[in-house]
Amino acid sequence: MEDNQIEEGEKNTNVEVAPALISVHPTQNSVAVAVGSDLRVYDLLGDCAVSLVDDSGATSHKDSIRAIRYGANGKLFVSAGDDKVVKIWSAESWQCICTVSSEKRVSAVAISNDGQHVCFADKFGVVWVVDLHGIDGSEASVSKTAAPLLAHYCSIITGLEFSPDGQYVVSADRDFKIRVTIFPKKPLDGAHEIQSFCLGHTEFVSCLAFVITLDYPQGFLVSGSGDSTVRLWDITSGSLLDTCEVDAKAGHLESNGSDEGYSTVTDLCAIPDTTLVAAAIQSLQGVMLLSCNLSTKTLSVAKVISINFIPTSLASGSSTGLLWMVTGVSNLPGFDCPTVSRVKVISGFNKSSLEHKPIALEDNEIPGGTKLVEKLQGSVTVDEKVLTAAAEALKAAMCNLLIKKQYSVEKREFRKRTRNDRKTKQ
Repeated sequence: MEDNQIEEGEKNTNVEVAPALISVHPTQNSVAVAVGSDLRVYDLLGDCAVSLVDDSGATSHKDSIRAIRYGANGKLFVSAGDDKVVKIWSAESWQCICTVSSEKRVSAVAISNDGQHVCFADKFGVVWVVDLHGIDGSEASVSKTAAPLLAHYCSIITGLEFSPDGQYVVSADRDFKIRVTIFPKKPLDGAHEIQSFCLGHTEFVSCLAFVITLDYPQGFLVSGSGDSTVRLWDITSGSLLDTCEVDAKAGHLESNGSDEGYSTVTDLCAIPDTTLVAAAIQSLQGVMLLSCNLSTKTLSVAKVISINFIPTSLASGSSTGLLWMVTGVSNLPGFDCPTVSRVKVISGFNKSSLEHKPIALEDNEIPGGTKLVEKLQGSVTVDEKVLTAAAEALKAAMCNLLIKKQYSVEKREFRKRTRNDRKTKQ
């Protein structure tokens, strides 16, 4: 029985909505979108849809995908989620080269800079590591066992990133913490040395990103939160360098400002070769651009790009000047379409300046054109009413995800009897 199974009578109210996710190959060779259990990939070099190859004969995932990620060198792609399965794909052949079982549902993934280790976090607050040495991707898919790397002790991990130099693994959770851990030379033995804690958020940390320039190759960390701020950190010391309040600027757009959690920062994406960070904010129709001055270690709002689009996920490839966005959800209640996604691209990012006004491209103007749109969305056209309903459903889902559930004594006993992750005695 799955750990998210619910008792009879609760099924209609507790169906979990999952946001649509997007990820872009580092050199924009391909683009991937996950919505529900569907993983959709478009090959921009070959200008065609990608067929995923899984030797197990199963579909890529059996439940909602919660995390997707390309490796820094562009050779690997990882997907994971509520089915407690982590799949590692070759981003060239799109064959599943490794499958890993997780004890709990997976909430975040990260790939080491050399592509030799994949880390994933589960809903119980544990980060696991998989060693990929000896796997070249030419053979059939292999099964691997993950080893525990570190733990946040019962707090859902909401973000996972390797530092630009690969020296640290950074993990964030719903209990306001960001932990910076030295990535060990022997990861399978665990990571026992903590470099710092970045403390200052007053609500759950929702997302992480690194801002990197030629002058600052080690980068600085930015984090988004349910406290309506984006914060800039020095991870070596854990020092809070600056805090950017997004409430006021987000409120400039037409919306119901009384909505609880209106200014929750849901995703961050550093624009490569610039000091700009794009922020997706719950209920904000568009994206907010933040300017990070690394010499003065300050963070400020540069611009709000207003479009009729509330992104659930952001991504960007290197040196392309394009910001990719997706909005949508799975398990949308009250509609015939269980999954819905809509892709948009914003162009016009030129180094650190905004001399050329960033604009949202039409479907036929983006790389891959309408063929890509049809593949990643499932159809070319999407009903705007459905997208509006999806945005509202996602707001409620995020609140449910991050609120610690309080169970009655009877419910706790029921869950103990029916859990499926007890350790078996050897």
